[in-house]
Amino acid sequence: MIFKTRFRTIVFLAIGAFILSATSARAFETAARQAIVIDFQTGATLFEKNADTTMYPASMTKMMTAYLLFERIKSGALSLNDTFPVSEKAWSKGGSKMFVKVGDRVKIEDLIRGIVVQSGNDATIVVSEGIAGSESAFAELMTEKATELGMTETTFRNASGWPDPEHVTTARDLATLAESTIRNSPEFYKYYGEKSFTYNKIKQGNRNPLLYKSVGADGLKTGHTEASGYGLTASTTRNGRRMILVANGFKSVKARSNGSERIIDWAYRSWSNYKLFSKSEKLIDASVWLGMKDSIPVIIENDLTISMLRKSRKKMKVSVKLDEPIPAPITAGARVATLIVSAPDFETLEIPLVAGVAVNRLGPVGRLGEAVRFLVWGGK
Repeated sequence: MIFKTRFRTIVFLAIGAFILSATSARAFETAARQAIVIDFQTGATLFEKNADTTMYPASMTKMMTAYLLFERIKSGALSLNDTFPVSEKAWSKGGSKMFVKVGDRVKIEDLIRGIVVQSGNDATIVVSEGIAGSESAFAELMTEKATELGMTETTFRNASGWPDPEHVTTARDLATLAESTIRNSPEFYKYYGEKSFTYNKIKQGNRNPLLYKSVGADGLKTGHTEASGYGLTASTTRNGRRMILVANGFKSVKARSNGSERIIDWAYRSWSNYKLFSKSEKLIDASVWLGMKDSIPVIIENDLTISMLRKSRKKMKVSVKLDEPIPAPITAGARVATLIVSAPDFETLEIPLVAGVAVNRLGPVGRLGEAVRFLVWGGK
């Protein structure tokens, strides 16, 4: 017996594609040399420009320094009240500073704020030496962690982002680091939203420009060197919906501030999230051949929420592809069909669908009866 592939269109809705074509993802222009916007819930890339081109992260590096520090606090290896000593190297480091004093011991919580609020190069060296003994050894830990997180194009050579030709990353990798920070260390992420910190009677403001605008920002980190230009990794939330932005290579502080705000505004204005199906939801019933049951529910294994351009809603089509009837025996959870989400100018999204229940095969007598019935009636 030969079964033909059968398409069932189960719903036509205003639904968006999860994966965009490059044309759709570049429907906005920015002066940044590299940029990417990620929807935090769905993981969809809403905008990208040279997102996989290697670049210098400058002080956005400090997100990884803080990430490793957060991990050790969560594991119990360190506490917020522990202290690290300040070396001559840390005290004398140039660039942005927390203004620690050589020979002092500084609390971990103060060092966190010195890194994420004040962007202190000295604070990163104190932390790196306290954890790994030297900044170079700590940089190796940073690169190892980057690889573990999937930051495949990232190499760290120091804890601060001090210029080094081998100290590189990409916009996409920094977005991965930002997402991992928010997901894995929510109890410490709050420090990134603090607008100022005072240490040794010196008050410094957070350099993240979006914290001072009405865009819903609550983190993360700026960066600047002559080679990298002005960059920002940021996260914003509006109406319960979080986005992550990385934009680098702006020519000035003002351009970074205004350009980042425009990208975020465009993303929220142009995109929406739509929940298609819930975990274990039945999409269709599929007929069964030679089974103890005539049909089975076909279900989706996990919740499915999709990001889409609002203007594309009416063009979306959702259908189910399956070979039917499905021959028994069938194991619960076995892949039996495919959910297809498609639209013009979008790459097609395909999601496996599975059997909601198990079905045993009929015995010899039952199989014979089914065969006779098929010959006489052409099927069930």
